[in-house]
Amino acid sequence: MILQGTACKGQADKPWLVFLHGFSGDCQEWQLSGERLSEYSRLYLDLPGHGKSAHIRVRDFSDVNTLLNRTLVSYNILKYWLVGYSLGGRIALYHACQRPEALQGLIVEGAHPGLCNEHERANRRASDAQWAVRFCRETPGRVFTDWYQQPVFASLTPAQRQQLVALRSRNNGPALAAMLQATSLAEQPDLRAELARSAIPFFYMYGEQDGKFRDLARQLSVRRHEIPHAGHNAHRENPVAVAECLAQILRLSI
Repeated sequence: MILQGTACKGQADKPWLVFLHGFSGDCQEWQLSGERLSEYSRLYLDLPGHGKSAHIRVRDFSDVNTLLNRTLVSYNILKYWLVGYSLGGRIALYHACQRPEALQGLIVEGAHPGLCNEHERANRRASDAQWAVRFCRETPGRVFTDWYQQPVFASLTPAQRQQLVALRSRNNGPALAAMLQATSLAEQPDLRAELARSAIPFFYMYGEQDGKFRDLARQLSVRRHEIPHAGHNAHRENPVAVAECLAQILRLSI
């Protein structure tokens, strides 16, 4: 079994860019930014419980990482950069900490490196369990109406919230619930120390209105890039600026 996705071929001498979306997104999430990097081959993946991978269930981050590795092999991807947002960024961080030889670089947007203590983990586990119950029992539209009222999405306008609720309502609620709990931040290791030891080039993007993840980025040994006119979902709110940032990182690193 492998993750489903969309592949676009670029120049053979350049590494692949493998894009991982956030919770409740799909393989189309990164394409507005990615299409501006046409010299690179790009692979946009649907994570388990999402899009064309909605039928795939995983138990934990290790299962997701195994699926990612199998998928890369199936595409014969020998050199690649990972680009991940939020949940996809956390999966990218975990993957990088397994030290895969073919990984050339890591770029994440608004991704948490991991909780530091058991009290935080217990609170997050309880919160995600409550959301999971709602995704199983209620319509996705009703749940996402409340989901996008969370503080991390405070920069969204009412129109942006309404648009996102309509888009995310296409998801399968129980499939999202299963993935939410399997890859909860409560179940993710604290990756700070491992990332600090890694020699893989590591870059972190965040929206200028996303104070929480700006502060998290400052805790890491990472090159930071602030995206103007954007909140937590910068590549959706300002895809041109994100594409320009990605292009600059790749141009100076490859």
